[in-house]
Amino acid sequence: ASCCGQECSRAAVSMPAAALDSPVLGRGLVASVLCSLLLLTSVRAAVSASSLPPENPTTVILAVGAPGEAEYGSNFLRQAALWQKACSEAHVCNKSVGLDASGSTNDYDLLRQAIAAEPKEGAGQLWLVLIGHGTFDGKDAWFNLQGPDVSATELADWLRPFRRPLAVIDTTACSGPFLNKLSGTNRVIITATRSGNEQNYARFGQFLAEALTGPEADLDQDGQVSLLEAFLTASHHASEFYKAQGRLVSEHALLDDNGDGLGTPADWFRGLRATKKAKDGAALDGLLAQQFCLVPSPAESALTPDQASERDALERAVLLHRETKARLPADDYYRELEKLLLPLARFYASPGTNSVPAR
Repeated sequence: ASCCGQECSRAAVSMPAAALDSPVLGRGLVASVLCSLLLLTSVRAAVSASSLPPENPTTVILAVGAPGEAEYGSNFLRQAALWQKACSEAHVCNKSVGLDASGSTNDYDLLRQAIAAEPKEGAGQLWLVLIGHGTFDGKDAWFNLQGPDVSATELADWLRPFRRPLAVIDTTACSGPFLNKLSGTNRVIITATRSGNEQNYARFGQFLAEALTGPEADLDQDGQVSLLEAFLTASHHASEFYKAQGRLVSEHALLDDNGDGLGTPADWFRGLRATKKAKDGAALDGLLAQQFCLVPSPAESALTPDQASERDALERAVLLHRETKARLPADDYYRELEKLLLPLARFYASPGTNSVPAR
């Protein structure tokens, strides 16, 4: 499979060689470089189709559960179609469970086998998307399948061996407990509800599927929609739905990507950055989800998986350091910032990456 060929661009960043080799960067230059790298200003980058790698290493496993009433079943199929469309645009491997016309009555085994067949290591992302109904028995949450249902505890066991980047998106009612069970390092977990007690049909999943390729979801205007952007856009539309209907909000989506199993709601974000502080001082989420993108721009596709991983680690270090600004003396803050920005600038100046813009 080849990578996405849609035309878009991202802001390119460059630094003079003398500045890169300078032992000390002034605070003004450091701030300028940081803005260039992180706020997506300046020059357009064009990437030719011939520069794209031969394959996209991302895999999406799409699981559609038991429909129940026909109204819900048709909605689940619409969501699945939107996910499949996005996978087709991105030329990623898509495995589906629950859409087989053969009338399988044991999708539990099919889902378990599809997950088990996936490589456990590597730089390629694995996305697992659950569409359907969910239940909660007071102790564990369940995803309703044709045949036996799968619990959050069982799914955690199936995913325990995985070390590759992993996104699990549970769009069902009662999905909140999946977040705590599945949370871990190098994982993005999204649930449509914040607890197992939010039992009404969740509309978040439909809005999320629509946001995957919707231009209005590209909040930072970089030519692609990250998983964080899709989460924020879908959460906003879900909230607006209940407001327009004059109904009490019965679903509150959460995102966890720092491994603490707590999750952060969309209304804690200002732009793409979580700004509201937890009472207990717990770390907020969003940095990793911003680096997951199902349909990448041509510029993003030009990076190999290893290059993307290196870039993501460098950018994440800068973003994490930004959170220390209020606690550090100014000179110490900018001194450490310089140490982080120089490797990032050298990365973009290296052959094969100097036309790839920063996020």
